[in-house]
Amino acid sequence: MNPSKVADLDGRRHDICAALAEAGWPEPLWLETTPDDPGCGQTRRAVEAGVSVVFACGGDGTVMACASELAGTDVALAVLPSGTGNLLAANLGLSSDVKAGVAVATSGRRRRIDVGVVGDRCFTVMAGMGFDAEMLAATPEPLKKRIGWLAYVWAALGRLRDRPMRVTIRLDSSPRMRRRARTVLVGNVGRLQGGVPLLPDAEPDDGCLDVAVLTPHNLRHWLALAWGVLGRRRKVRRMETFRARRVEIISDRRRPRQLDGDVIEPDRSLVVTVRPQALSLCVPEDPPEGGVD
Repeated sequence: MNPSKVADLDGRRHDICAALAEAGWPEPLWLETTPDDPGCGQTRRAVEAGVSVVFACGGDGTVMACASELAGTDVALAVLPSGTGNLLAANLGLSSDVKAGVAVATSGRRRRIDVGVVGDRCFTVMAGMGFDAEMLAATPEPLKKRIGWLAYVWAALGRLRDRPMRVTIRLDSSPRMRRRARTVLVGNVGRLQGGVPLLPDAEPDDGCLDVAVLTPHNLRHWLALAWGVLGRRRKVRRMETFRARRVEIISDRRRPRQLDGDVIEPDRSLVVTVRPQALSLCVPEDPPEGGVD
């Protein structure tokens, strides 16, 4: 549980425990994150205690911390979204309702999904270098709490005229590509805040990562890019897309970087690999064939 993301912590705990009890599950081990530990240590403690499911109640950063420890194990991750973006939940259709979220863990199914890896960290949604990380770093926390994901839009508008970066990109063992890009995104899933379909073909269990290289250099370019993405066009101006298992991005100087919406230390490079189907995720049961009346 990330206590900074929940206004009524006692009420949330009561709701979760009541939903678990109704499903016949025992009182859960309850561990809160701290500013020094966003969830990695707490998840290790839970695994050592022999749990079968870890509920991540927080934003994408809390989910990422739990996923980093659970990847490669048989302990399942159940997501109870409480943050600003909640992108893994949004991409996989996971409800923000507590009772529904608990029901997914207690009576749903398990789906093994890929995770991206940067150094010793795993991510479930997206890694990026450039404009996206700049935008995240420039978004004030109070504004996120007040207006939600629209705070990112406000921060982005102030950085549209920044200069592009010179990058060299290598996908798997292919020849290196050189670009003047505003950002390079490496996605395990494809939708951004507000449901923007940046990488519509991305699947979280296909064993590959989807890559978007955005190259707008002025406001007109940004408008053309946004028009193409929002219109779900197959070919979008000022954006190239690729697919790979290993992505290496090298810039001309240190650049801002992010993993699942958490800004990490700037660097000249970002190297991303994939661990196929490493994470067991609680997801709803498949709907009946032919849909639901």
